[in-house]
Amino acid sequence: MSRPIDTLWDPSKFYTMTRLYLIRHGQTINTTGDTFRYNGHLDVDVSAEGMKQIERVAQRLRYRPIKGIYSSDLIRTRKGAETIARYFPTTIREEFTDLREVKQGIWEGLTLKEVWEKFPDEARKKFDNYVTYRIPGGENLIEAQQRSVSVVEELTQRHTGEEFVVVAHGGINSLIVCWVLGLDLHNVFHFRQDFGALNVIEFFEDGMSLRLLNDTCGVFPF
Repeated sequence: MSRPIDTLWDPSKFYTMTRLYLIRHGQTINTTGDTFRYNGHLDVDVSAEGMKQIERVAQRLRYRPIKGIYSSDLIRTRKGAETIARYFPTTIREEFTDLREVKQGIWEGLTLKEVWEKFPDEARKKFDNYVTYRIPGGENLIEAQQRSVSVVEELTQRHTGEEFVVVAHGGINSLIVCWVLGLDLHNVFHFRQDFGALNVIEFFEDGMSLRLLNDTCGVFPF
């Protein structure tokens, strides 16, 4: 008699699995409502709502066997990491500048409308070639992906067979997801990363898998 297919097959029973909880920081104080700003490396604090968003993620993860909590060194991700770390007081905490958001140069702090008003030539060049074009004073998506993925690879080796957390940024998270799925960076806007979103990535000896994408812990983001 053939063995029935197990629809709840758990690969961790057969392979060494490393799990990354990749989180976007909470809402920032200059992006309330429907406002969008190119914050980039601008060190913007999180709003009260942003803290609630991250607390929801922290509550969801509080009983997981987390062995490391990491973030960029910008306040909006540091506060997220600190919120989660309250439930893991003895767990490693570390910050990486290479996990900062995509650097937006002269656009930082501006809305899309303000970008088109102040820098129409640069805006045309960017949106005509948004993967490789570098905003003056900024970086392109290839550069940002390389630096952020290098951190993830380092942490995955550090935590082989364990679970760890990275609190990063919308753009950086999207670039990491593209890397995991083997997607060309022209697909980077084909999925969302909302404030306080949780993604789950699993790493094995022979590859990696996206287990969960843009979960806002039961709160639909509009």
